[in-house]
Amino acid sequence: MSSQLFSVLFVGFLTLTVLVRFWLGSRHIRHILTHRSAVPAQFAEKISLAAHQKAADYSIAKTKFGLVMLMVNTAVLIAMTLLGGLQLISVALINTLGSGMAGQIALLAAFAVISGLIDLPFDYYRQFTLEARFGFNKMTPALFLVDLAKGLLLSAAIGLPLIWVVLTLMAQAGSLWWLYTWLVWCGFQLLMLVLYPSVIAPLFNKFTPLADDSLRSRIEQLMQRIGFASQGLFVMDGSKRSAHGNAYFSGFGSAKRIVFFDTLLERLAPQEIEAVLAHELGHFKLKHIVKRIVVMFALSFVFLAVLGYLKGQTWFYTGLGVEPLLTGSNDAMALILFALALPVFTFLFSPLTSISSRKHEFEADAFASQHTNAQDLVSALVKLYEDNASTLTPDPLHSAFYDSHPPASVRINRLVAE
Repeated sequence: MSSQLFSVLFVGFLTLTVLVRFWLGSRHIRHILTHRSAVPAQFAEKISLAAHQKAADYSIAKTKFGLVMLMVNTAVLIAMTLLGGLQLISVALINTLGSGMAGQIALLAAFAVISGLIDLPFDYYRQFTLEARFGFNKMTPALFLVDLAKGLLLSAAIGLPLIWVVLTLMAQAGSLWWLYTWLVWCGFQLLMLVLYPSVIAPLFNKFTPLADDSLRSRIEQLMQRIGFASQGLFVMDGSKRSAHGNAYFSGFGSAKRIVFFDTLLERLAPQEIEAVLAHELGHFKLKHIVKRIVVMFALSFVFLAVLGYLKGQTWFYTGLGVEPLLTGSNDAMALILFALALPVFTFLFSPLTSISSRKHEFEADAFASQHTNAQDLVSALVKLYEDNASTLTPDPLHSAFYDSHPPASVRINRLVAE
């Protein structure tokens, strides 16, 4: 393939992706506005018009913000690739550090820092303007900065050694470097599943054992009926950052733990909490977690194999605005270019992942209705949709691309019918 042809394909897919995403966003906004004036009939007795309209306005605001981010990210992508931004950064670092390991790691670090600096004002706006406007932000600017610093330190502590291993394999493991990298990546992901609940998550939130003896007893009976064992039941202080609520279990093997947001416990009744947890445990008992891990590993295998081929193709670099080094290493640049190009060529396949995810959600709902009262889950879902200002009237096509969960009406109708 020539570099000119690859550039044309890249621009073509990028243009198509941007147009489709703008079209989907516009559809979503119009659809929500069309249904803003009245609560859907099946929710009319449970959700007020004011709450419905808040959810509509919140969803529209998030969609508009997403479209602004899309324009910014597209401009940055073009500037980094076709307009030569990455080439300039690479030349400057090579002149300073050379093209060896230090220069390679510096290129990846510089790219990460620049991307983070571009995203930072938008993250701040999202938290302190958009979320605050609808009453969801509980974070202080000081906590925002502390989280940012912790995130940077954690990324460096974990990411730099991993990058060194990958770059070493790319340079020294021959043509099958991508296979060895895939094995390392799979091991790293499994290690994170074990370490996240007890090592990483506590760096950002406080986890305390569930103190409500009655609720604890109810949940332990549920786990006994289902056959689920965990390291403990914990409450997370999610309210110090957001008014959104949730429950989840995390970890792998013997490191599994169940976590409730404090905001969730404040809002839901005990039987509703039990039903929500039964849904989450359904994902485990039905092996959805294992299936998702297998799919993730399979996709990463394919993508790394593709990268293994592209790494040695001159047109891959020149087609994206970079002149590959003839006597030095291009490994870090290959990683960056692949990470930038992959979403451009794969976005249109997004509904395929949503189909699988939604199937799992329906199955977990059915599992919960077998082990708890389905009406309790319906009641909990309605409260969660209201409290999180999730629109009850998403555009179906937009939802197919962006939502891992089925629309509220579809999900609840399925539960009621079972």
